[in-house]
Amino acid sequence: MMEVVFADAVYWIASVRPNDQWGEAAKQAKSSLGAVRLLTTDEVLAEFLTGLGKGGEKVRGAAAKMVRAILNNPNVKVLAQSRDSFLRGVQLYEQRLDKEYSLTDCISMNAMRSESVSRILTNDRHFIQEGFEILMTEKDETR
Repeated sequence: MMEVVFADAVYWIASVRPNDQWGEAAKQAKSSLGAVRLLTTDEVLAEFLTGLGKGGEKVRGAAAKMVRAILNNPNVKVLAQSRDSFLRGVQLYEQRLDKEYSLTDCISMNAMRSESVSRILTNDRHFIQEGFEILMTEKDETR
């Protein structure tokens, strides 16, 4: 069975934005994994589009095209946004008031737990605090 790895908005942004500071780390992390299936959520894709919203027509067009490609890619499972996922995200957010997790992070963490996924294509250290392994690191950082 093929390993499943979660893909965060920072990974999708680094994959599409020209000269993104995390572009090389995203590429290296993905290639080091070999054949994997990716997991993400509608909320992550919304954050991805929001993150590129001020990039101009060319970047916005590429972002929209990429979301369509992600949704149609058989190697990417996109969990649908629902009232339940939202409320469970709010619950985790409330349980971690001492952290700086975004609501999307909380929803992603819940999705990873429900799908038994422990590794994530991101540089967001909040995921380490919850026991997940981040795969996008600076060259001098260790995983």
